[in-house]
Order: sequence, then structure tokens, then C-alpha cells
Amino acid sequence: MNAGTYALLDSGNFQKLEQVGPYRIVRPAAQAVWRPRLSDAEWRSADATFTRFSGGDGRWELRNRKVPEVWPIQMPGCGQLLIRLTDFGHLGIFPEQHSNWRQLADIVATRRASGREVNVLNLFAYTGGSTLACAAAGANVVHLDASKTSVAWARENAEASGLGQSPVRWLTDDVQKFVARELRRNSKYHGIILDPPSYGRGPKGEAWKIEEMLPSLLDDLKQLMAPDYAFFLLSAHSTGYTPLALTNLLGDLVPPNSATIVASEMVVHDSAGRALPSGATSMLTSTV
Repeated sequence: MNAGTYALLDSGNFQKLEQVGPYRIVRPAAQAVWRPRLSDAEWRSADATFTRFSGGDGRWELRNRKVPEVWPIQMPGCGQLLIRLTDFGHLGIFPEQHSNWRQLADIVATRRASGREVNVLNLFAYTGGSTLACAAAGANVVHLDASKTSVAWARENAEASGLGQSPVRWLTDDVQKFVARELRRNSKYHGIILDPPSYGRGPKGEAWKIEEMLPSLLDDLKQLMAPDYAFFLLSAHSTGYTPLALTNLLGDLVPPNSATIVASEMVVHDSAGRALPSGATSMLTSTV
């Protein structure tokens, strides 16, 4: 199947209407507090609609029985990604990260062009958009997620994108335990990517709560930053983790005036140019 692309068609009434390759999808969007602009008929034309239950999981309603279990789309900046309708309403893509993927690729490519290596650590890496962006630009990447299913999915995405032979270590592990081992090994990274969930479980049931554990994790990751580091990218989709909050967290990692921190609200623009808020992001880059 030829890979299509992604587009946000409309949003409103706490939902979003997406074109995902050849299929139209309706999913929840908690911040879409406004009214939709497209007609009811446009929304009813969706091939699949996800309804979320109070526990976080939900149910897909398929109006088009020809929607496959897996299909590819092309995501500029990272490659070809495989789409699946998961039980939690995820598709395996986060289009709000698109600008981050482009920036990561630019930083890595610039550093590689000067003959320097780039070792990147991608934590809570999910299906690998950031991993693919860095690998395609020439980085060595450690891709780590607690979900064996997600890591396998990311590897499939790498194969689909022609990056199956790239220097990527695919790891299923608890983030905090892995980082602790890396500290004992005195490992160093030129780039760190961190997109933590609000809550989560490690492969052996280890608990993760962002408000309790993120500051100490950042303390540990500070020690993994190489003296000639290039970047630290922190993004979040959790309530309260605004661009300013992420900037303050990253600002504690480096001496004053030694780095630039640029933060913004992550958004996806619909077909009419209206932006759907989709989390926050902050990028720290070295100035020395």
C-alpha cells in the first residue's frame, strides 16, 4: 500500500477529525473546547471513531470495515510510520512533535557535518519518531521504552523507513533503573530526548508518576550529559507542565548563560489554520 500523509482536518466539541493516510479518524481532544468548523456530514464520514472510557481505555467504532489492522503513512521529518488503532486511542504517531523532529535532525546533521559523533538517548521513546529523525541524520541512538510492544513497533517503523541497519539500540527497560546503570557506567550522551507520561509502569510493574519522579530523573540525566553536549529536548502532555515549567526544569541542568532554551506550546494546525494545543516542549542547546 502506498503511504499517505497525516492532516488534522478539524477540531471541536472535545474531539479532533484526522486524515490518517486514506482513512478519516475521530478521536478525543480534551483541549478542543470550541465548536467544529466543518459540517456534521464531514464528521460523520469518518471511517473510525474512538470513545474513551473513564479508566483511560476505550472502544473503536468502525464505520468502514475495510480499515486494516496496520497501514503506513509518511511523516515528514522522521520517515514512514505504521498506524494501528490501539485500545487507548493512540495511533502510534504524535504529529505535534513534527517541528521537534526537524530541529533534532538539523542539530544532528550539523554536528555530523563537522566530523563529530552524536550519541542520543531517547527515553519513553514509544514508537520512535524522534529516534528515526536522529538516526536518519546520522546519530547513534539508544531507544528505550518500558513497553515491549512499543519497542517492537518502533523497530518496524525503522524497517519501513529504510533505517533497519542504523546504529540504534532497541531496549525494553524501566527508565529510572536504566539511567542508574548508565551512571555507574559513566556513560555520556550528546543529546537526550525525554517525553514522559503522567503515569506509567515499567516492564516489571515499576511505578512512574511525573510530579514525583521527574525532578530526580532530570538530576540523574544531568550527569549523563557529555561536556560537549548538543541538546536536551523535554516535552510533556501532562496538566501543569507548561512551556515555562519545562524551561525552569531544564534551566537547572546547566550553568547560567551556557545554553539557550526555547520553549513553546506544541500544536497541530487544521485545514483552516486553527491550532489545536497538544502539550508543551522545551529545547536546551549548548552555546559554548
